[in-house]
Parts: sequence; C-alpha cells; structure tokens
Amino acid sequence: MWTIIKFDPKKINMLKEDLKKKLGSDFIIYSPKSLIQQYKSNKLINKEINLLGNYIFCYHDKFNDNKTILGLKYLRGLKYFLNGFLNNQTEIKFFIDKCKNLENEKGFINKNLYETHLNQYYKFKSGPFVEEIFKTIDLQRNKIDILLGNIRTTIKTKNFLYSPI
Repeated sequence: MWTIIKFDPKKINMLKEDLKKKLGSDFIIYSPKSLIQQYKSNKLINKEINLLGNYIFCYHDKFNDNKTILGLKYLRGLKYFLNGFLNNQTEIKFFIDKCKNLENEKGFINKNLYETHLNQYYKFKSGPFVEEIFKTIDLQRNKIDILLGNIRTTIKTKNFLYSPI
C-alpha cells in the first residue's frame, strides 16, 4: 500500500531511521528527482531537485491499517501523511510507474513529465534559458516552436526540461 508523506527536508535521514525501527527494513521510499542546470556566478552547475518538493512516496503492506498510520504519526522529520491515499492507489501506482519509465540509468527523470499544450506558458528548468518563461506556438513530434520574449525559435523536446506555470 503506497502512502504520500510530507517531510522536513533537514530531517529526512531521521525519518528513514525511525521508519526502519517501526516497520522493519521492508518498506520502500520513492522520490522522483531531476537533474537541472542553473547558472551561478556565470558558471553552469548541475543541481538535483525533488520533483514533488517535500513529499515522498512510501510503500509498506501495513499502511492499509489505520492503527499503523496513527502509530507513525509522531516520527521525527514527519509532518503528516496525505489524506486519501487509500482511495487513490491506482493513480499513485500509475504516477510512480510513469516516473520510473522516464528515469535514466542514474535514476534521474530526464524527459518532461508534463504534457505540452499549444498556447500555454512554461518555464525552462535546464539549459541556457533556465528560469525563462516561454509560450508554445506549434507542437511537432520532437520539436516545439516557442516564443521567448519577442524571439521565435524551435527547440528539441529531449534537450530541455520545462514545467508549466
């Protein structure tokens, strides 16, 4: 049974230790990550980001029992369990499978997780235009015509990561 946990990023290691003490070592934690490029002091650096922010997926067979969730309520580093995970298991599994299919050999999602729509605004997450906003003009199979400010250009979808605004 998958659950969604909001955690304190500074205390993630304590949370994992406490989960191991309470549940044993047969739980699974999944957090989809992406490697983005950013400019810092005129240098292009790689930065690892968690796509879900302060949320992670956690799997254990005992999560279908409400007593187990109540017993884990006060773990160090845990803010809360997201409500409704029992009713949304198929959607959670679908999302996790989609993320795992998009991962490269290093475990990072290297393709866009989001569907691209015409005439929508997006923000670059990698490449030389990091944090720049663009509008999609035309969608093709492997390319997108975009409007970046007043400049119209074409980019390859596999070379850049971007997210909707």
